[in-house]
Amino acid sequence: MKRFFLPFLAIATLFLAINNIYLSEKLEKSTSQNKVIEVLDGDSLNLAYGLRVRLSNLDTPELEFCGGKEAKERLEKLVLGKNVRLEIIGSDNMGRSLALIYINDILVNEVLLKEGWARYDGSPNSEREKLKAAYDYAFTNHLGIFSPLCFSEEPPNSRCLIKGNVDRHDRNTKTYHFPGCSGYPQVMVEKDLGEDWFCSEKEAEAAGFVKSKNCYGKKYN
Repeated sequence: MKRFFLPFLAIATLFLAINNIYLSEKLEKSTSQNKVIEVLDGDSLNLAYGLRVRLSNLDTPELEFCGGKEAKERLEKLVLGKNVRLEIIGSDNMGRSLALIYINDILVNEVLLKEGWARYDGSPNSEREKLKAAYDYAFTNHLGIFSPLCFSEEPPNSRCLIKGNVDRHDRNTKTYHFPGCSGYPQVMVEKDLGEDWFCSEKEAEAAGFVKSKNCYGKKYN
């Protein structure tokens, strides 16, 4: 019996060793596939194996808007060229995977929100409360896009009082307001959303804004 058992034990040991090597190589390959090879903007990136990913629960400015370049640079510093861990929670209408992204124990989504480079989206997931708290911290402390860099209550020029406003539900709806228009004092200029101050109605219209209904019959002087 012993004569048959020893060769069997040797074969089993060899099999386990080969299997462990295979699993180790598979894990290494899987990890390398999660390497970030490209950061597209402040909230989207590409992985080595072709997966397109968008960070969940946040929205960073478009690259041409205030804070967009800074948000992209911050994301690049956090993840570019590194292996990440994903918790995929769904997909968007562009076919990208929506995900929580981790570098070791660091939740990248939380970092961007806490430093003020993104607005919060309350989609449900395991880290929602943590992400909301990070956003509240940035907003309360006027960080990033919530700082005077992008969030302005006063115009840069006292003669340029026209406020260009973008509808939160339809980014293609852009209107402008000026002193004398109903509700003018309540309109805020948030440059990370593509809003801005203008010196004339002609300038505002050239930027794609139309006169608010609250201003009809009035002209900016």
